[in-house]
Amino acid sequence: MAAQNSVLVGIARPYASALFDVAKDENQLASVETALSDVGRLVRESEDFARFLKSPAINAEDKAEAVNAILAKTQTNPLVSNLLKLVARNGRLFALSQIIDAFKALAAAARGEVTAEVTSAAPLTDAQAKSLSETLSAKVGKAVTLNQHVDPSLIGGLQVKVGSQLIDSSLKTKLAAMKIAMKEVG
Repeated sequence: MAAQNSVLVGIARPYASALFDVAKDENQLASVETALSDVGRLVRESEDFARFLKSPAINAEDKAEAVNAILAKTQTNPLVSNLLKLVARNGRLFALSQIIDAFKALAAAARGEVTAEVTSAAPLTDAQAKSLSETLSAKVGKAVTLNQHVDPSLIGGLQVKVGSQLIDSSLKTKLAAMKIAMKEVG
């Protein structure tokens, strides 16, 4: 799974970097980031759309036609629209989420921010998210943007990844550690 993810990141990085450079040159970083966030939300919220993007059974030409039809009916940022058309034409829609994540990371770095991947058993409240962001900012010394995920299998607690550092205080991990310790004793 990690190897597959690194391949996707390798595919995504050039697209994200090119879009970032063009958006920066045209002073459209904020609007492009907002439009990409909207596309990312659509991918996360629509299982059908996510399956469509990843399906190897649908050829690149058909996907490109579908993306063009969708974009013709929307008011998305022209740079994002061009990126989506290019990615569809090149048969790389399966890496769209990684392209969006890579662009957001570049935009955050340009603003002097660090992105923290936060996974919790239940969605964090606004107050919890703000408190966590402030705590991480104090530790890191930079503004921290939270990229939140929900994984009910954690039971409770958090998994926070900032850069290469992972802080895992989930009950799932603690229970697994207890299980291993009990096997060693018995």
